[in-house]
Amino acid sequence: MLRLLFILLVSSLAAAAYAHQYSVGSLVIGHPWSRPTASGIPTGVAYLSITNNGPEQDTLIAASTPAAAHVEFHRTSLESGMARMRPAGPLVVAPNATVTAEPGGLHLMLVDLKSPLVAGSYIPLVLEFKLAGAITVQLQVEPQGVASHH
Repeated sequence: MLRLLFILLVSSLAAAAYAHQYSVGSLVIGHPWSRPTASGIPTGVAYLSITNNGPEQDTLIAASTPAAAHVEFHRTSLESGMARMRPAGPLVVAPNATVTAEPGGLHLMLVDLKSPLVAGSYIPLVLEFKLAGAITVQLQVEPQGVASHH
């Protein structure tokens, strides 16, 4: 019985580590994460969800991290069988809606990394919203092959 309780405790702690979220104003930022990068690779990515529980839209107008020179918002789309990445501009989050940045779609590009992103580490990311203001979240760098828990 004690062994079963230990296993349940460890598994619930592991799940909690993947399910981190942050709040600012009426916004909830869910599970910000990234992938490791190899030495010499100048860019990384950030994925997360932004849920607006408020009555008016808000806009993610900027992001920054000490891990990179700057952060850009991009959207990947499939055009004529080719993946294309284009700037996405400010991200509008409608009332009672969620915007999700995920692989193969919308994402935040960490440009000119100062050092590689290492699995198991956390990277601070400042998100600046038009109405809610700024919030610092921690990007969890998840190992390749680990399914993200959104």
